[in-house]
Amino acid sequence: MTMNPDLVTGEDGLARCAWGAEPDVYRRYHDTEWGRRVTGDDALFERLSLEAFQSGLSWLTILRKRESFRAAFAGFDIAAVAAFDESDVSRLLGDAGIVRNRAKILATIHNAGVAVDMSPSLSDFLWSFEPPSRRTRPTDFSGVPPISPESTAMAKLLKKRGFRFVGPTTAYALMQATGMVDDHLAGCHVAPHNREGTSL
Repeated sequence: MTMNPDLVTGEDGLARCAWGAEPDVYRRYHDTEWGRRVTGDDALFERLSLEAFQSGLSWLTILRKRESFRAAFAGFDIAAVAAFDESDVSRLLGDAGIVRNRAKILATIHNAGVAVDMSPSLSDFLWSFEPPSRRTRPTDFSGVPPISPESTAMAKLLKKRGFRFVGPTTAYALMQATGMVDDHLAGCHVAPHNREGTSL
């Protein structure tokens, strides 16, 4: 029997996608959040913003700073962030708890300004790109794409609406994180969540 190096069985006896096996912060995120359905404008704005901040960095860095990000960005309340001014930019640039990248900070504030009056809502807009459910999960990481036609279309239309730091790769990572696609590997203990038509 060939072992799949992209699946790791932990001390608890549960098989996980290898990236989510350790450290603890990754394991909790993999087991309880990644790939599960997320809706709501503020919740999706948080995920979109964090994916943008992650660009060029490891996701582990972002996860470890997540609570600091939430405190710094008013819980990612879209209306509150849209009202941030230059004093807030200075405050954020001085906050060692977050990623102090001026371009990304300004993009997050700008994106909130775009999202605050969106019609349809940000949540409805993003979920309109949900692809049809797969019948099976990928068997290894080679079957997990970095982008998809849907993420490419999402990024294109987000940019057309004025969003920044939202390329196809960032859009696909958002889709993975929020349950629009299920990229847990076949054999992973995390059950399909609100993804009708998906089977192991």
